[in-house]
Amino acid sequence: MFETGSLTHGTGISIYSDVDFFASMKGTRPTPSTALAKVRDSLKARFTTTEVRVSSPAVVCKFAEGRETLEVVPAYYASDGYWIPDPKSGDWMKSNPSADAEYVSDINKKHDGGVKKLIRLLKAWKYRKGVPISSFYLEMRAAKYSSGVSTFILIWDLCLILEELVALELAAMNSPVASGRRINPCSSEANRADALSKTKTAALRARRALEAHNAGKPAEAVAALKLLFEFSR
Repeated sequence: MFETGSLTHGTGISIYSDVDFFASMKGTRPTPSTALAKVRDSLKARFTTTEVRVSSPAVVCKFAEGRETLEVVPAYYASDGYWIPDPKSGDWMKSNPSADAEYVSDINKKHDGGVKKLIRLLKAWKYRKGVPISSFYLEMRAAKYSSGVSTFILIWDLCLILEELVALELAAMNSPVASGRRINPCSSEANRADALSKTKTAALRARRALEAHNAGKPAEAVAALKLLFEFSR
């Protein structure tokens, strides 16, 4: 087993982001549902008083009455990464967490740490507004966007990445590090429609914040940003 995910490489959000592990499985690769059931049953036997359930592509363990969550992904080794369950198709999909993390980190270095700040802002918006969109999708979209810009100013780039997501209509994307791998934004079409609606609202608020900032009106900019990030009840 090895730790992976956002908390490992600095794009996680305190309280919201889970601790993620890959469990490298031995033997012949079964169906994803069988692999998930094996991991679930093993963890249930070990943590008898903890809520343990399948939430593809992982088995979720809720410790301390849900205040601490750990996710374990069954993974089968491949020459270019690992096979893990695909929650959308129910089949296996390729994942290479070390290559993904390296890709983001390289672009982050190019912009003196600004890219991971942008990713954390997008994830904070997702969690605080209840947007049903994949954190990994946001991370890879932000990294890909940032790879194509020469200068980086956070209030500008927050607005521009949200507007880009709207223009793309939250389309699935090709992995920048794994040929043939697709990264889906949401688990269903209904969730994509909901997420797109909330992204459009966020883009309008980010644009108002940017315009107020450029006009030398910091109070108006802050007010627009507060609306962007305020909790949805």
